[in-house]
Amino acid sequence: MTEAADLWLGMQIRDLRKTNRFSLQHLADKSGLSVGLLSQIERGLTSPSIRSLRQLSEALGVTPARFFHQETPPPPAEIGRIVRRGKGRQLRLSGNGVAKWLMTPDLSGELEMLLVEIAPGGKSGNELYTHKGEECGYVISGAMQIWIDEESFLLREGDSFRFKSTTPHRFESASDGMTLVLWVITPPLY
Repeated sequence: MTEAADLWLGMQIRDLRKTNRFSLQHLADKSGLSVGLLSQIERGLTSPSIRSLRQLSEALGVTPARFFHQETPPPPAEIGRIVRRGKGRQLRLSGNGVAKWLMTPDLSGELEMLLVEIAPGGKSGNELYTHKGEECGYVISGAMQIWIDEESFLLREGDSFRFKSTTPHRFESASDGMTLVLWVITPPLY
């Protein structure tokens, strides 16, 4: 592999590990690879063998083809910095009418930016929920109802919001069409 391809592959493996909320040690235990080797692979310092890639794929719950789906890796200067149009990674979520695309290049930063698509009738759930951090967003198109500490707000195209994530909250579509929201969360949730 080229150096750029090694960096790109390592970033994908690290992001999948973090998405699954696995520590390096947990992934090492699941895959049968050493923590040191995993660390080197994630940092792009070494290329995994096909056998190691199969072990990692199985431990992460993906097929090895997942790592070769990208047509070409981005230029080295873009890795970890830039996400090009149409290249955001869709997050795996339950079927609630909400699709989320990770628009930050990786999960190593202090915040994450998501493009959230809410179908008519889509919602985060029936119950208010909390987690650590802070979030803000901007409604690109459509409309959504958001509950923050049991107060309900109707947000339309061009409206924005911000709140502490420790405040109980939830959201749902308030539109007959798709609603698009640019959503930023710190620290990263996925």
